[in-house]
Order: sequence, then structure tokens, then C-alpha cells
Amino acid sequence: MRDATDSLFASASASADARPLHVVGRDDVAGWRATQPSAVQAWLDAQAFDGAPGSLLLLPGDAGLAGAVIGVGDRLDPDAYAHAPLGLPAGDWVLASSLDADALHALQLGWGLGAYRFTRYKQAPRAPARLVVDAPDAEAVDLIAATARVRDLVNTPTEHMGPEQLEATVREIAAAHGATFDSIVGDALLERNFPAIHAVGRASHRAPRLLHLSWGEAAHPHVAIVGKGVCFDTGGLDIKPADGMRNMKKDMGGAAHAIALAELVMARGLPLRITLLVPAVENAIGPDAYRPGEVIATRKGVSIEIDNTDAEGRVVLCDALAFAGEQSPDAILDFATLTGAARVALGPDLPALFANDDALAGDWIAAGEATRDPVWRMPLWRPYLRYLTSGIADMANAGSRMAGAVTAALYLERFVPEGTPWAHLDTYAWNDSSRPGHPHGGEALGLRAAYAMLRARTG
Repeated sequence: MRDATDSLFASASASADARPLHVVGRDDVAGWRATQPSAVQAWLDAQAFDGAPGSLLLLPGDAGLAGAVIGVGDRLDPDAYAHAPLGLPAGDWVLASSLDADALHALQLGWGLGAYRFTRYKQAPRAPARLVVDAPDAEAVDLIAATARVRDLVNTPTEHMGPEQLEATVREIAAAHGATFDSIVGDALLERNFPAIHAVGRASHRAPRLLHLSWGEAAHPHVAIVGKGVCFDTGGLDIKPADGMRNMKKDMGGAAHAIALAELVMARGLPLRITLLVPAVENAIGPDAYRPGEVIATRKGVSIEIDNTDAEGRVVLCDALAFAGEQSPDAILDFATLTGAARVALGPDLPALFANDDALAGDWIAAGEATRDPVWRMPLWRPYLRYLTSGIADMANAGSRMAGAVTAALYLERFVPEGTPWAHLDTYAWNDSSRPGHPHGGEALGLRAAYAMLRARTG
């Protein structure tokens, strides 16, 4: 995992000049105020500081800056602290009073999320403040790195994050953790029976591929993790308008989540066996682009009439899900930036969760609540399969504007073996604007919850 500890955290022995940082909420600000010198109390009153969530106030002293106080709400929510690292002056800051272990974990995680900036092409305007800790929370550090992995992958333009670069990333992660790795590229997809992945990606000058990572001991529970890796989506011949295509470098956000989750499981050494599958393609326009009205084959043997070439994510995922099912896993999780309909229903911050297993869905939802990384379950309303009816093939890949997120999930479910627990997360993977802990651009949504769910399931 990416080691960001030096830029985020400092040790007490190396930070003799660290300034004190007070953490208060509206519930305890009055008691804390009473412990401060009269000059500080007057300053707090003049600034009308009331400990409101997201507030921050620098405190004066005889020699200038004496410290700072931040207001927080839910102390177990990492976002409660995310305004601190870039709101405080650069330098080292040490907690003026102790927090319990869970709040300290949330503080360190929120510090890392709030400090993140994508700097591949543009230098950050300033360094974040550093937090003094006895020893960084190892799990928080790995969660910070996993979130940064998603953000970095999604933020990188397709010029530098196409199918081959995505492959290089997964290959590097596999080598770092002793995992096995295989990549099926170009026409080899046809030879090895992944025709749907090939159909979507064949028009691009960058060959489509299926990335396959395996890790863990055979005796451990087996989880297949699948991510939609459409590195750029023009919409194909059903071309997107300019505003709809502008941010389509993010259409591999599902793959970014799947990759980061697999890396996190390996970094934390969870007692799991994992199979990571990423169909990586560009949905391009060219002489060999797949066309509306074509009927394409799939690995499962289900024929698909292409109603809309812009519904390509489900087409590449169906081959990967069928292959995942062939491995007889104990559960399948897939992540995809699949539908605008999910955003219309739930907005950008709340991923839509679909599952064929109540226990799996319940565990993911509970983990989301505990980690303050929420997901919202949506129905697999099977009567809506009628919207995917084709007159000439087993089913269509689209066909109606009704219940778009539901019908997309129903399409995917067709390729999951009956009886295999499966959950699908339709995630936006993006922040349209900046707020503390969530800078504009790529975002991990539902990732921490997925990891916490897997950790809890392994005991």
C-alpha cells in the first residue's frame, strides 16, 4: 500500500515544537472553554466559536499562535476531522487531550482523507499539517492508502490509465503480495471464451483484456471481487454528448474499487482466498465498433441483443461474473460505475447496493453504518426483467428508461450461478465538488464498508 505516514503523522520524539490541538463538540465546548485562560475565553467569545461540526479556530498566545481548536460532530466519523489537515497551518500538531481508541482511529483516518490531493500533474499548493501520534494506526494507514489508490486510479486520464496501465497496476500489486496474476489480451479473449469483453473493447487501438489475480490459502473462505474496468466510455456508436463524456475517464471506478479492496485484504492479511477479476477495455468508436442491433455471445452461453452500445459496462461484466461463478466462490462482490439512474435515485454520495442474499446485504449495510461509509439497498425486482426482453436473442442489454439501475442489476444477476451469494455496488466513484475529506474528482464509496464487512465475516 502507498506509505503516506511521513507526510501525515509525526512521532512525539521528533516533534518537540508541536502545537496543541483541542477537539471539542457542541456538547462539551462550554466545559472546555471554562478551562482556558481568560484571554482565550474572550477570543472564543469574539469569534462566536461554539464547537459546530467543521469549525476551526486558531488560538492566540503571548508568543503568537498558541494552538487551535476544531469542532466535530460524530466522533466516530472520519469526516468529522477531515477539515483539520488543510485548515490548520502546516507543521506538527498534538492532541491536547486523549481520545478513546475508536475516535483516535477515526481521527487518523479522517486526517489522511482530508490531506489527500492528486499531484501527478499539478503540485499541491501547500503541505498538510501533521498529526503527532505515538504510533500510526496501521489499519487506518492501510485504509487511507486504499482510498488514495481508488482516487489516484480514477483521477488519472485515460492517456495514462488505459487497459495496459491498469494491467501494470494489478501486476505490481500481485507481485508485492505474492499473488498469482494472469492477463488475457486481445483475440485471446475469443480463444478462451470471453466474447462479450472482446466485443466491447475491439474497436480501440488499445487491446481489451481480462485481469485475473488470485491470492490466499485454499482452506480459507473464497470471495470473488469483480470490477468494471471501462477505462474510457465514449458511449460507442450510441455516442454520449460532450457533457456526458467529459468525465468518462472515471468509468473504470468500479475496477479501482475492486483493485483497492483486493489490495487491502492482502495488506491486512485477512484469512480469505480472493479472486480479483477486472475486464479492462475502452468503449471506442471505430470501424470495428460493436453496433446497436447486433447479437453477441457471452461466456455463459446467453445471447445478448445490443439495444444500446452505451450500456457496455454490464456487457463486459457478464463474462467476468460468469467466470467468477465457475470458481465456486463463497461470495461474489462486484463494483461498477454502472448507471446514471442510481445517481438520480440516491445522489452522488450513496452507492446503490443490490444483492441476492439478505445476510450478505445486511452485513454490508451494517458495516457501512459502523464505518460511516454508507450504502443503500435497492430491490432486485424481477418483474422488471420484462424491460430486457429481446425478440431475437435471450435478452437485451438495455431497452427502457424505467428503473435503469434495477434492470442493470437484473442483467448482471443472470450471469451469477444460482445459490451463490452475490452483491453488486453501483457506485459513482466521483465528487462533483470539494468538501473536507472529499476533494473534487475520484472517490472511494462503499470501499471501507466492504472491507469492514469482509473483516467481520472472517472473525
